[in-house]
Amino acid sequence: MNAAFHFPQDVASVQHYFAGDHTNGVNAVPGEGLNIPIWILGSSLDSAKLAATRGLPYAFASHFAPAYFFKAIELYRNMFRPSRYLSKPYVIACVNVVAADTDADAEYLATSLKQLFKGIITGRRGPLRPPVESMDSIWSAAEREAAMQMLTYSFFGSKATIQAQLNDFISRSGINELMATSHIYDQRARLRSYRLLAEALNE
Repeated sequence: MNAAFHFPQDVASVQHYFAGDHTNGVNAVPGEGLNIPIWILGSSLDSAKLAATRGLPYAFASHFAPAYFFKAIELYRNMFRPSRYLSKPYVIACVNVVAADTDADAEYLATSLKQLFKGIITGRRGPLRPPVESMDSIWSAAEREAAMQMLTYSFFGSKATIQAQLNDFISRSGINELMATSHIYDQRARLRSYRLLAEALNE
């Protein structure tokens, strides 16, 4: 219950162990002396402050907790203190991406993700479900509103659509790196989505 309050101390402990300081008689195996990068993954202003004050790179979980994304990365950049780990702020945004050959195909595939989020909201989680033609009979208006709020930074569409959406998002946020997750039921469609995403970002 109090894990969040101890998190800054836990981060310091991990850094201490990885540095190879044996004053407490504990050896970190594996990890010690390997200069393993430490990131702060968060979804709140507190995590942004911690990453900034410790001079660590920051990854924001905007793929399910978008509410504080822009406030958090602004706070992180403003409060950032250079450290031996990092000389200037570095931000990753985690987002949902479902890409397909057409916008309609992507929206169809994305219904698996929408069902997943409906399960999170209602507390009835389960394995990823196959896509459906329509979500209308699956969720209520309130469930839809809550899920779509959580899916604010989700990008569904063809390569051209994804490219335009992500270029705008990257431009507005100024992020250094994008981390994409794709909850797609069919493995071949998921691999296709990642290929289209890579093409969209590299062209």
